[in-house]
Parts: sequence; C-alpha cells; structure tokens
Amino acid sequence: MRRNILTLLLGVMVQVALAQTPIKINEQSITRHGPEKGSLIIIGGGGSTPAIWKRFLELAGGKERANIVVITAAVGDSAAYNTRTAERIKKELGISKVSILHTNNLAEANSEKFIEPLKNATGVFFDGGRQWRIADSYLNTLTHQAFWDVLNRGGVIIGSSAGASIQGSFLWRGDTKGPHILIGDHTQGLGFLKNSAIDQHLLKRNRQFDLVDFIEKSPDLIGIGLDEATSIVVQRDTLEVVGKSYAVIYDYNTIVNSDNKEAPNKSSSPFIFLSEGQKYDLKNRSLIHEGKKRSNPTLSNK
Repeated sequence: MRRNILTLLLGVMVQVALAQTPIKINEQSITRHGPEKGSLIIIGGGGSTPAIWKRFLELAGGKERANIVVITAAVGDSAAYNTRTAERIKKELGISKVSILHTNNLAEANSEKFIEPLKNATGVFFDGGRQWRIADSYLNTLTHQAFWDVLNRGGVIIGSSAGASIQGSFLWRGDTKGPHILIGDHTQGLGFLKNSAIDQHLLKRNRQFDLVDFIEKSPDLIGIGLDEATSIVVQRDTLEVVGKSYAVIYDYNTIVNSDNKEAPNKSSSPFIFLSEGQKYDLKNRSLIHEGKKRSNPTLSNK
C-alpha cells in the first residue's frame, strides 16, 4: 500500500512539473494538523445549516468586512460563468462582496494578475464537484500560496464535498475515473489540514468504513469523515463539529485497539463519532468537550 501511494505521489509530481515550475508553498505553520492562523470550515456536502453559515460569516469578518472569493474549478468549466454559489453566499451571509475565480490552467493560476482578487479576501469558498480538478488548476501555484495568505491574515477557507476533500494533504477519492476509486491518479491535496485525508457524504453514501484500512497503514495521518450538512471548524489543532449529523475521526490507535481484544483502551468501533458542539484535539488525538452527544447511528459494514 505505502509503495503504491509513493508511486502515485511521484506521478502527480511529474504531472505538475510538466505543466509548470512548482513554487514552494509557505504555510507559516508549526501545528500538527490545522493552520497556525485563520480557520477552516470543512463540510461533508449535501447542503449546510444556519449555524454553519453563521460561523462562516463570523470568521470572515462579519457583514461589514467579509470579502469572499468562490473557487469553482471542481465543477468544471461550465461553472466559469455560473453565479449560483456566489448568489447563495450573498443571500445567506447578507453581504455584497462575493466574486468568482475560475481557471483550469496552471500557468494562469501562477500569475500575479489572476490572484489579485485574493489579496483582499477574508474568505475563500471551494465549491463541490470533483476534487482532482482543483488540484489540476491550483496545486503549487501562486494561487495556492494566495489561499494560504488568506489564512495567514486570519481569514477562513471553507469548502463542501470536493471542496472539503481538497483541504486535506492526501487527496482521497481523487481519481479522474470516479470517486469509487479511493486512491487514484491524484493524491495530493492543497494541505490546509496537514497530515490528513478527508472523506464526505459519509453516512448518506455508506462510506464510513472506507478510510479504516488506509489510516491503519498510514499512522501519521488522521482521517476525517463528514456526513452531509455537517462540518468541522478547525483552528490550530482543535476541531469543533457544527451541523446536523456526524463527523467521524479515524485514528491509528483507535483502529488497532478495536481489533485487539487485550488492549487496555479497547474500542468497539474503529472510529469515533462526534456530533454538534463536540470538540477534538487533533494533535493529541483526544476528545476535548463532550457537548450534547447523540447516540451513534446504526451502521452496515458493506
């Protein structure tokens, strides 16, 4: 598995190198997983909730200051002139400063002119679709750096579905042939949540067991699974669940202990369910705040 992952990563690097001279991204981050500054909102697709929109507005600076750039690459070129998501953000947040940024060209994404709208942005919204398209358009470019600059100014990056998975460092379901291929021809995400792999539409599409084997073989990574209309808000190495369903944490120790009958901290499940209001320490892999915990859903292991 690890040898295959390395081979795929090298393939992605070669693809990028053929299209451009990749720049070195300056993350300005010493945290284990989350950004040193700014915030991430990572949504599992399938819509949102008023609480998620409210948190987005707060982290983007409020109605008077919020300036949002919508990234539509995941949808494909049909989204270049589609203002639906931008209009939805204007309506939900009650703001007017919302613009669209679209390209499928690495050279354009690597130009100073293209990143101009991001220089004053307080938030970036990654639309859903196919996450590999975002990687093909922006990975290791000046635009990729400009996304990090938004965080380093204290802004927020938010994304739903494909816009969630692209925020991880390992790009889960990134194959051009379809999301049914878990480890595919694109395996490098934009890495705002470092050392991570992120899945979405989790319970709705019965995907809850898909990350287990991968995280067991990749103990340095943390897996995050998000059901629909559910998000995690990440600041530094702390995440909080906001939304109507569940976030799921995949950690090597939890997975191993679930298989070990003699483990002192044996878990009956290879993952941990978190619901709205619960907080989790990504660095120490531990629950911070219980919140109003719901009972875990009934699962089927496909």
